[in-house]
Amino acid sequence: MRRLLRTLAASAFACLLLPLGAGTGNATATPASAQAGPIGMTSGFYTDPYSNPAVWAAANPGDGRAAAIRDQIASRPMARWFGAWSGDIGSAVGSYVGAAASVNKLPVLIAYNIPGRDACGGHSGGGAGTPAAYRTWISAFASAIGSRPALVVIEPDSLGDFSCLNQAQIDERNGMLRGALAEFRNRAPNTWTYLDAGNPAWVSASTMAQHLEGAGAREAHGFSLNISNYFTTGENTSYGNAISSALSASYGYTKPYVIDTSRNGNGSNGQWCNPGGRKTGTPSQTGGGAEMLLWLKTPGESDGNCGVGGGSAAGQFLPEVAYKMIFGY
Repeated sequence: MRRLLRTLAASAFACLLLPLGAGTGNATATPASAQAGPIGMTSGFYTDPYSNPAVWAAANPGDGRAAAIRDQIASRPMARWFGAWSGDIGSAVGSYVGAAASVNKLPVLIAYNIPGRDACGGHSGGGAGTPAAYRTWISAFASAIGSRPALVVIEPDSLGDFSCLNQAQIDERNGMLRGALAEFRNRAPNTWTYLDAGNPAWVSASTMAQHLEGAGAREAHGFSLNISNYFTTGENTSYGNAISSALSASYGYTKPYVIDTSRNGNGSNGQWCNPGGRKTGTPSQTGGGAEMLLWLKTPGESDGNCGVGGGSAAGQFLPEVAYKMIFGY
């Protein structure tokens, strides 16, 4: 269930990239509810020409797996993750959002740097050193987007499991998340923000609604589900609707949600770390049972030193895993 860092493609490989239709990923017909906001300001989702699968395919044109990875993964719109590895966060975010804006596409970004993000000792430890450092980091993140349209998922994993936190730590985390939402509200007016709400197998819908309320979900546009996991869209839709119903019953409001469909084509086999037999899911689109279906985890990036591709670091691109995921074996 832990989400994992993605490594950024090394700039030294940029010159090797083959044409991938950067910025040509299209959304499906936009529902009336999504006509406003950043979706209505753009002509579809942004395709990152420097994603790990794109860089690998360009650097390995003679590999028999390259064409499939290029056409079935690298050419799809996906989120880019930002964290401590991103260097100067203002420059990193500004460059990415600017590239999307230059082709009138909508970028999807994931902020992943909250202190103590994996307190229970999984594969996703790390984050900013202190709450103060995080506030500075997330403020620069939001400022770099500015008035340009964007979607931002805030801190995967942060609300999924409080069992390793005491109440003071929970309060501190909620304060950082509420502060992050305020930064985007004040500095990035055309950004839709989503707090991460885990997946259907983690905590109950009523518990997650309580966690979302504590983290300031009233100020978010919505919440995200299934990041880096494999549960079907139907399972996530049921869970998302249950969370929204719990929010309504207990707190008097509802929120839309998005689902990570990047690796849920075959559903879950009960494992979360590099399981075999998984398959890519529905490409990014509006609608589909949720507000949006989005590729938030990059197919082929390792979940950590476990399972298929064991020995690999979290975020490392594994071409064999990516290739098999295209076909579901």
